[in-house]
Amino acid sequence: MSTSVTYLGHGTFQIVAAGKTIIIDPFFTDNPAATVTADEVQPDYLIVSHGHGDHVGDAVAIAKRTGCTVISNHEISVWLNEQGVEKAHGMHIGGSHAFDFGTVKLTIAHHGSMLPDGSNGGNPCGVILKLADGTIYHACDTGLFYDMKLIGEEGIDLAILPIGDNYTMGPDDALRAVKLIEPKRVIPDHYNTWDPIAQNAATWGERVKAETNTEPVILKPGESCEL
Repeated sequence: MSTSVTYLGHGTFQIVAAGKTIIIDPFFTDNPAATVTADEVQPDYLIVSHGHGDHVGDAVAIAKRTGCTVISNHEISVWLNEQGVEKAHGMHIGGSHAFDFGTVKLTIAHHGSMLPDGSNGGNPCGVILKLADGTIYHACDTGLFYDMKLIGEEGIDLAILPIGDNYTMGPDDALRAVKLIEPKRVIPDHYNTWDPIAQNAATWGERVKAETNTEPVILKPGESCEL
């Protein structure tokens, strides 16, 4: 069974690999772009990239309901334990760990990470998933940084990059990121959820086609592709 990648709106993605369901940044409640509710998802794992409310989202409620494992940086894992989450796997930037669906490696991300209650959320992270069918890089919330070239050396089959601007990279810097990473395919995210991050993803995709060898994959919330 091939690995599927489903865009659930904003920065939230569901990946099904090796029979396991992984949701990255489970933001459903109060997410105007969400296609499902927090009560409907049934993940085996959650990955939380940083502490902001639109990325931690419903992680606590989902983890308590399902008993899934939440993967995050160490500070967020401690905070999750304090919220009553029993299975929180803490990691840190540059570290990798093999799970039963594949290997997770945390990368740098240039952003903030304060948790919704004002607690220290540690350093924000991007995520590299090394799966049986290929390698996914979800940059999560970040500005452009030149070390994306090093991330590209991991051999990225699918990159997920923010294009919304204001809080993250905008279209111009996201295009520069594609040129640094050189992934086979790229999905834009973190746009059109609210007015300050309104962007035309189709136009951006045309620029990617014209200026790189990467295939843009423009998914509407609820749509999927295979790795």
